[in-house]
Amino acid sequence: MATTTRHPALLDRDRAVLVVIDVQERYRSVLHDFERMLASVLRLVQGAAALGLPVLVTEQYPQGLGHTVPELLEHLPADTHRFEKMTLSCVGEPAFMDTLTRLGRQQVILSGLETHACVNQTAHDLLAAGQQVHLPRDATSARHAADVETAWEKMRGAGVIPGTSESVLLELVRTAEAPEFKTLQGLIR
Repeated sequence: MATTTRHPALLDRDRAVLVVIDVQERYRSVLHDFERMLASVLRLVQGAAALGLPVLVTEQYPQGLGHTVPELLEHLPADTHRFEKMTLSCVGEPAFMDTLTRLGRQQVILSGLETHACVNQTAHDLLAAGQQVHLPRDATSARHAADVETAWEKMRGAGVIPGTSESVLLELVRTAEAPEFKTLQGLIR
């Protein structure tokens, strides 16, 4: 494959990390379109595993909200970094930021819950910390659809780069000649 200069807003597997925010059991029955969101997050997790991307997973107050849903847990790579937090922004959890800094990745792909709360605050704080933030729209949700739309407007205005789980995976793989392409193709069908 010939080397070409790529736009800096395109994802690069050597610079990217996937963050899954608070996809916990208690949200299952109250979240707007939970199953759609979960399917998209699973697609991202499986794609990240195939591409060798680091994965960070958070749980907001698991004693009250339960743990990460089992469908997601069973697909997390063995080296997934997991964090409990009380702050809405993941950046407020020192171990999260220490790990992100140690990984040395500058592109953060956010997914999870809730769009207007933890995802929104994390996105803004990561931007303030100098990270490039990518947000696949289909991999986030909230209890109310109106909260999702308002959060999207705010985050896009702040500089978040929108996408979908499929567009993220295709940017990361770059070419149908990549050995992982067939695996990713199976995930996006």
